[in-house]
Order: sequence, then C-alpha cells, then structure tokens
Amino acid sequence: MARIAFTGHRGLPHDTAVRVRRALRAVLAGRDLPLVGLSCLAEGADQLFAREVLRVGGDLDVVVPAAGYRESLPRAARAAYDDLLPLARHVHLMPFGRPEPVAYMAAAVFMLERADELFAVWDGLPARGLGGTADVVAHAREQDMRVLVLWPPGSRRN
Repeated sequence: MARIAFTGHRGLPHDTAVRVRRALRAVLAGRDLPLVGLSCLAEGADQLFAREVLRVGGDLDVVVPAAGYRESLPRAARAAYDDLLPLARHVHLMPFGRPEPVAYMAAAVFMLERADELFAVWDGLPARGLGGTADVVAHAREQDMRVLVLWPPGSRRN
C-alpha cells in the first residue's frame, strides 16, 4: 500500500487551484490502489489533495495539528474541512492545545513518519513560518524520502 503525505500552500488563487487540481488528478491517476493520503486538511492545496485521493478510491488519514485547529482555518475553508473529516479512515489529534507553528511542524513530522513519499504543492520559496511547506519538504529530504513537487506553470500564491 502506498502512503503519501501531503504539504502545500494555503490561499491559492482560483486559477492556481484549478491547475493544482489537474496536476494532482494526473499524478494520482497513475498510482496503484490501495493508497492512503495523509493530510491536515488545511485550506488550499491540502483539501484539494484529500478530495483527489478520495476521488481515485484511496483512503484518507487526517492529522489534526492541535485542539482548535478547525476554528483557525478561514471561515470559507471550514465547510470543506467538515465535509472531508468524516470521510477519513483515521483521524489523529496531535497533543497541542493551540494551532501554532510548532504544532504544524509536529503534525508534518507525524505524517512523514507514516508515509512512503511526500507530495508538495510548493513554489520553491522559503517557508513563511515554521511548519510551512518548505520546512516539510526539507525535513522529508533530510530523511531521504522521495518528494514530488507540484507547481504547475502559471501558478501563483496570494
């Protein structure tokens, strides 16, 4: 069984979200089942990845970085979070009282320890804070984990 951890940018503009969804769909279409996607269900790329894993018939494992995580998401992303969470095969709640950078990085490490590879929707730039996409990619590479970076041409961040 392939286990794919995920990290990616939040707040993607609509045109970039469409590009990223297509790229995820293409790369997951070539994967054998069974597969498990591991995600924190953050807004943006995380939720796109989770939907595409489920669409191809894979299982979803969710890692919740901290108590109060849902409330830390932008209001517009909470409905998708609420839709996806009950579809998870497993939900892991990290032992942090507040959603903050150290909790995000710990959740990423937790995912990587349970995965065979990492998919990253990443523009190649440094992280904007601890536990950002660049930090997760760096940690995976330090562990000699296979990393697939997806950043389709024309993509941009808010």
